[in-house]
Amino acid sequence: MTALSQLQPQPLWQWFDKICSIPHPSKHEQALSDEIVAWAKDKQLDVTIDHVGNLIIRKPATKGMENRKTVALQAHIDMVPQKNAEKIHDFLTDPIEPYIDTGWVKAKGTTLGADNGIGMASALAILGASDIPHGPLEVLLTIDEEAGMTGAFGLQAGYLNADILINTDSEQEGEIYMGCAGGVDGELTLPMTRQAATEGYEAYTLTLSGLKGGHSGVNIHLGRGNANKLLARFLADNANALGLEMFDFTGGSLRNAIPREAHTSFYIAADKLNALETAVTEFEALARQELAIADGDTTLTLTAAEQVAEVFTANCQQQLINLMHACPNGVIRMSDEIEGVTETSLNLGVVTTDADKVTLLCLVRSLIDSGRINIEGNLTSLAQLAGATAKFSGAYPGWKPDNSSPIMAIVRNVYESIYSKSPTIMVIHAGLECGLFKEPYPMMDMVSIGPTIRFPHSPDEMVNITTVDQYWQLLLAVLVAIPEKA
Repeated sequence: MTALSQLQPQPLWQWFDKICSIPHPSKHEQALSDEIVAWAKDKQLDVTIDHVGNLIIRKPATKGMENRKTVALQAHIDMVPQKNAEKIHDFLTDPIEPYIDTGWVKAKGTTLGADNGIGMASALAILGASDIPHGPLEVLLTIDEEAGMTGAFGLQAGYLNADILINTDSEQEGEIYMGCAGGVDGELTLPMTRQAATEGYEAYTLTLSGLKGGHSGVNIHLGRGNANKLLARFLADNANALGLEMFDFTGGSLRNAIPREAHTSFYIAADKLNALETAVTEFEALARQELAIADGDTTLTLTAAEQVAEVFTANCQQQLINLMHACPNGVIRMSDEIEGVTETSLNLGVVTTDADKVTLLCLVRSLIDSGRINIEGNLTSLAQLAGATAKFSGAYPGWKPDNSSPIMAIVRNVYESIYSKSPTIMVIHAGLECGLFKEPYPMMDMVSIGPTIRFPHSPDEMVNITTVDQYWQLLLAVLVAIPEKA
């Protein structure tokens, strides 16, 4: 146990402390899942593991509340694995190292996993409590939310009995979410041919780093730098003039995280090196000036690279630079219906180089299907112009807002009664699983709440301690306010 376990509400923080101690990045949640299953069985709770690995844990109603509607508390088990370059950490074996810093909980050099570990911890704390009143309760913990929503896609009808689902994956106290964006993964593949490098040239790697990164949905409107796009811009401005002969471009690590670092390796003539250093210095200054408020610490570092035999042909190199430079990125359109909410966006999240191809991974998000489909068309056209191929996978629907939702009204009224102010009813530009749950459970009434989490999907992730208690008090009061079955 760490200092976290002494925070209030203690049962929630003790669970979060335990969650941090067990590695659980996307697609590697089994150890944490096994720990939860063993604990639940020890508590004599009913546990079901569905065919894809989702957990459904049931707890009977407390005395006198047996006739209330059944509520499902929902969270995802996995977390996004991101770390600072200098941090030595293996997400498959090493625990997260949380610490308290002036009212916030952060992690040492990595993502914290408050997204969605706090929500998961709250649900497990309620399951383990003997002094919290509630009606019939189900807890749904899904797998692989961050890397493909495998658990939500796989959830089938018949597993849940709940009339109401409370998703715990929102990230702003005082806001109640009743809708979210849909999305799709885009993959652009550019075939690459290579030729012998010019004899006598020197090999270097240029690294762009220092960016904040963040969640490619909820942070996309902040105007932060995208490392892939910035480095592609540098190459578009300078590669031809400097006679660079590229042999690698690598950037980002997750399609749903704004990339914080990117690297390109190339050969250059010795007599062009001074001009390269000047261009690097000038571009770094320009990027810092342009992003002074949103992301002002752009850093470009030039280092010697290991020699390789072959480089991209000139034509392939130009196609690659053009493709990355022209690829849309960031906010495409703001919503006309919901002020201040992004309607459609795209994140150029990952670029990887193989012997015979370069692959660009994007995540398209939109509140409306037509917006997503339009961006798919844009990327397809761009790929054709560049001699690349485009394919799209894992499309998931948005969660359409329902202004007449009874559970939304209950949460709003309970919030007002506790805090004597009105919450904001919101739609989030992120992929909550509720839209997918609506397919097998079309009549289920859904809402999403959570504490304040800043900079998820980046090593700067932090959760506000005060708002965790506020979220907890709201959640407990909502459970008491759930009406009886008709």
